[in-house]
Amino acid sequence: IRHRQYAREHAAHPVMVQFYGAPPMALLTVGAGTMLLGKDVIGAAPATVIFAVLWTAGTALGLITSILVPYLMITAHDHQTAVALPAWLMPVVPPMVSASTGALLLPHIADGQWRLAMLSGCYAMFGLSLIIGMLTMTLIYGRLVHGGIPPVQAAPTVWITLGMIGQSITAANLLGNDAPLVFTGETASVATGLHVFGILYGLTMGGFGVLMFTLATALTIHAAQKGLTFSLTWWSFTFPIGTCVTGATALGGALGSAAVEALAIGLYAALLAAWGTVAAHTLRGSVQGKLFQPS
Repeated sequence: IRHRQYAREHAAHPVMVQFYGAPPMALLTVGAGTMLLGKDVIGAAPATVIFAVLWTAGTALGLITSILVPYLMITAHDHQTAVALPAWLMPVVPPMVSASTGALLLPHIADGQWRLAMLSGCYAMFGLSLIIGMLTMTLIYGRLVHGGIPPVQAAPTVWITLGMIGQSITAANLLGNDAPLVFTGETASVATGLHVFGILYGLTMGGFGVLMFTLATALTIHAAQKGLTFSLTWWSFTFPIGTCVTGATALGGALGSAAVEALAIGLYAALLAAWGTVAAHTLRGSVQGKLFQPS
């Protein structure tokens, strides 16, 4: 709002525009954190209100980015130099985050048609984000196979692909768990079906996630051998691994699998290590004046 010229320049830039998907996800994750943890600090009612406001704002902005950014890519950007990048997933993932965090809000929606509409909307956003996300991941995979590894400093962005995988497993299982709140009595079988769908989807997509996690790890090691040094792209490690943690946790709970729950704990340990490492490097670079330089 204050620097509209730069905002327009970013919107016109084929890479920078992708990161307009980050603010909606920030609102959604902070809202979910307020709901899960803030209720013990400020009380359940205020935490729920804050969560509802942030969820609504984040969902609206996320739907806008998921439509507007692809539109700009189609109509306004230079197609001669267009290259599929993992960052292309950034503007289309927010609706998936809305779907998974919306499951936390569902018990607080009035029973009946309102709750049904909420659940239906979350599944619609799940489908929107999943389909366009998988199409985008196909382009990214094709780019890696045909074009080779990205520039060394951009190698960590490959981890962004795991964000769609982990978040979709989270959404499918959380929504399946909440389905009995909507479908009861004669329609209880629908809730059972959605619960089973979440488990089957989680196991299937989880297999793909193992492949992408291993591939991302291998490409990162390869980049490290080629001279990878710290940059802000290292934050690409954190959110995707975090979604793998939530996905494995939701799937393990729905399936009742101790092995999957143990995997979630292992991924959480990896997340803490990655976050701590990147945060320490970021703090050091900020103090030394090496980061956040004006362009």
